[in-house]
Amino acid sequence: MSSLALKDRKGTDEAKRRESRVALAKMVMKLFDLWKLSTQDQMALLGLSEGSRMSLTRYRKGEPLADNRDLLDRVAALLSIHQSLRILFSQNRELAYKWPVTANRAFDGQSPVELIRKEGFLGLLIVKRRLDFERER
Repeated sequence: MSSLALKDRKGTDEAKRRESRVALAKMVMKLFDLWKLSTQDQMALLGLSEGSRMSLTRYRKGEPLADNRDLLDRVAALLSIHQSLRILFSQNRELAYKWPVTANRAFDGQSPVELIRKEGFLGLLIVKRRLDFERER
């Protein structure tokens, strides 16, 4: 392959990745709206610091998520949680949207969002795995 063809392909791949990150940003912002999360909770779930408030604003305006493995893994876990909730509560969307902020015995009385805020990425994985387990029952 010529260097020009490789350059074109690389540019196309980068454009596709950027488009994907734009779509993910839209999805996760919509998800946060459905879950009715505070700005602080949104930032915590994405692993953003208090000084990163503008990132949420940019994502809401259609800018792509940062090309950051931790952020992208967090978003993937959040979307997986959402998918599991839609399956588990297919007859009650309102419950699916309230579940993340509702106290839960499985998490020692904490809501899933509280657990994630406390435990970070590990908390996200705990919540995701719990829902995966419930789906398999």
